[in-house]
Amino acid sequence: MRRFALFVLWCLVMTTPAWAQSPSVVGPVRSVSQQGLMLDLSLDVLAAAAYFSDQPNLNFGGHDPNSRGFTLENVELALGATVDPYLRADANIVFTLDNGESSVEVEEAYFTTLALPYRLQLIGGQFVTRFGRINPQHPHMWDFADQPVIANRLFGPDGLRNPGVQLSWLAPLPVYLELIASAQNANGETAASFLYNEGEVVGGYTLIARDVHHASDLLYMGRIRTAANPVDTMEMVLGGSALFGPNASDTDARTEIYGADFYAKWRPLSAERGFPFVAFQTEGMWRHYQTPGTPLHDRGLYAQALWGFVPRWVAGARVEYANGGDGTDPLRDHRLRVSPNVTFYPSEFSKWRLQYDADLAQHMGGKTGHAVFLQVEFLIGSHGAHTF
Repeated sequence: MRRFALFVLWCLVMTTPAWAQSPSVVGPVRSVSQQGLMLDLSLDVLAAAAYFSDQPNLNFGGHDPNSRGFTLENVELALGATVDPYLRADANIVFTLDNGESSVEVEEAYFTTLALPYRLQLIGGQFVTRFGRINPQHPHMWDFADQPVIANRLFGPDGLRNPGVQLSWLAPLPVYLELIASAQNANGETAASFLYNEGEVVGGYTLIARDVHHASDLLYMGRIRTAANPVDTMEMVLGGSALFGPNASDTDARTEIYGADFYAKWRPLSAERGFPFVAFQTEGMWRHYQTPGTPLHDRGLYAQALWGFVPRWVAGARVEYANGGDGTDPLRDHRLRVSPNVTFYPSEFSKWRLQYDADLAQHMGGKTGHAVFLQVEFLIGSHGAHTF
């Protein structure tokens, strides 16, 4: 905790202009190009108070409210800057507190090219895999307090992310069309459907140690995304993703994951500060997981709708389904969850969210679990735009 605080203080000092550090010196006005070399810095805090009708509860996400009482879900330090005319660098350092145990990890640290020809862009380093819509989002970008069930099952508590490279291409067409391909390491706790960690159990199979020997031992992703404006008041985005890589249930076992996602948003031309609006998002995923015996097949989807009915107020509802065919495994049984919520945004730098979950899980004998969350977020520093 002390190291984290000292690191934040160091970043603040390093990003303060020299003329501001000394009251006796008046510096010149900076040019636009000089300002671009300064570091963008922000600190985002996400916390919640929660009540669950049953313990242990059904929230398995690494940044979900996961206990009765208070949860510090995510403290994220984001740093970014233009390195030169050719590269931008970004990093996200996350602090979490779980049952009194503190942890700090580098969630992302990567470069992005700015000047490649032919509408190409390259990303390299540690980054979240751009599969679908939910996995690339950080927890403070979520429209609900907890991670979708199917995303948690296929990508693990902290989502799918690892070191690697990604290449994207924006097609020179009158409509928006983007193709993305990436190669990343397939091991570790952030690759739950792939090599994961030795000794972990997936679908009843204890995972073995499996090293990288060939290019086929890496994790590969392909994604296509297109967007359209059928009318002036509506925007739509449609995407499809696929993942291929090894898993550690056997020496030559493989995993395939496929997904499709859709997002649409309506707002009138007379909208004030973006309100009113109606947004709809859905995403479905399917996993084929080879094992020494019968392959595991998991599938699921979520669908959510948001209604910004007046400025600063948004009402939402989400419905989820997931199933892996194992009625005794909490991570593969039949699961149905309904989550209404309402969010108040005092400004773009803070929010308050009240959410209720009704959760039907097969391994609980068909019993419905209930949960209530009061979530708060506040942000200091620069605030980058969220991906549409």
